[in-house]
Amino acid sequence: MSSVPDGKKLVRSPSGLRMVPETGAFSSPFSLDEPQWVPDKECPRCMQCDTKFDFIRRKHHCRRCGRCFCDKCCSKKVVLPRMCFVDPVRQCAECSLVSQKEMEFYDKQLKVLLAGGTFIVTLGTSEKSETMTCRLSNNHRYLFLDGESHFEVELSRISSMQILTDGTSPGGGTSRASGMLLHYKPMSSQDVQQLRMEAAEDKKVASLWLAAMHKAAKLLYESRDQ
Repeated sequence: MSSVPDGKKLVRSPSGLRMVPETGAFSSPFSLDEPQWVPDKECPRCMQCDTKFDFIRRKHHCRRCGRCFCDKCCSKKVVLPRMCFVDPVRQCAECSLVSQKEMEFYDKQLKVLLAGGTFIVTLGTSEKSETMTCRLSNNHRYLFLDGESHFEVELSRISSMQILTDGTSPGGGTSRASGMLLHYKPMSSQDVQQLRMEAAEDKKVASLWLAAMHKAAKLLYESRDQ
């Protein structure tokens, strides 16, 4: 399934141009659906500052939340990759802050996940472990694990994720991520499988990868809950 090419198409929505997968089933698990806009007739005033709309004070819809604002309260144009917009789009102050914070994931952590890390991997309750490289697939839909064997975990089939730590970091401070415990359903199965990953030789790279995966999990759960 992971080898199916993910074609893209350019579509125009009321919010702007979007580059989306040709098949919705192949969309990124981090993506968000476009919101329904609050109908114009239901928002005679700005939903932030309560300014009344007229011929001079026009109403604008935030592309992320769909609410209605005046130009002053919805003037920022910010990139929104989670909705596949080609160009920066108009967002309210609250949503623009959220989108700007998410850009750190797309600019930094996503690259870390795509590059991968090396882990000691244990499946289920098996006593046998294998050193494997784990990375996120280019379409963001799978974790690829490669060693003497190869298998994949579909992100949408992960039911729980726990980051394991090794106590305090050198010099004190917060604990450092050292591993991850996943529960997921393998493809074509409804049985929950456990996967344990512990950092191998390069613990710094593995720790950065796990921290990025923790951020990815937050976006993943947000997408499911929308």
